[in-house]
Amino acid sequence: MDTGPDSFWERLTAAERGVLEQASSRRGYTPGEYLCHEGDQSKHVIVVISGHVQVITHTQDGRELVIALRSAGDILGEMAALYDQPRTATLRALDKVDAITIPSNRFIHLAQTRAKLSWTLLGVLHARFGELNQQRAEYGGGTASHRVYAQIAQMAAEYGKRNGSSIEIKAGLTQQQLADGAATSRESYARALRVLRQRGIISTGRGWIRVHHLDELRRLAR
Repeated sequence: MDTGPDSFWERLTAAERGVLEQASSRRGYTPGEYLCHEGDQSKHVIVVISGHVQVITHTQDGRELVIALRSAGDILGEMAALYDQPRTATLRALDKVDAITIPSNRFIHLAQTRAKLSWTLLGVLHARFGELNQQRAEYGGGTASHRVYAQIAQMAAEYGKRNGSSIEIKAGLTQQQLADGAATSRESYARALRVLRQRGIISTGRGWIRVHHLDELRRLAR
């Protein structure tokens, strides 16, 4: 599993990984396939082995809003399992995804009996609450352009890949989905992208954005 250094899986010891694997089953998902839906009563926990998973919620008027993108080593569905609640978001495979699934009763038992596992899980939850607060701060105010700049800077930092001197973002989102995520219209989003292209800060293509000057983008987002 090629995981990031701060992922849930990477933070675990070999012993914790082993007991989770023993308690789990393996499952593959095709691009566009749903892992679960918001409001579902399913309670199993998912750890991504490879690929990318979109975390989706819906606005009051029914628009789809992609609020996060998870990748190898990330844990999903832990809140529903721990608190015996319906799913709080929809999960959809962006590309081919391999994952392990752990029944909630087994996961809860392991979290209660393995201190390292519970502390690691607590760290993940703390980090995600921090992400949520940051999103609220960045997207909750300012002009539409500022929210677009902040969104792109955040995507570059979270799951952009180095491509020479640039950072390439392949989020698999439509411009409307990106606009919804930045709480603006598609037209305003397009105008903000045009400004960034004209300044040479980014370049764009079908399904990708390349950030050439991240520091300048962050400065504009403030």
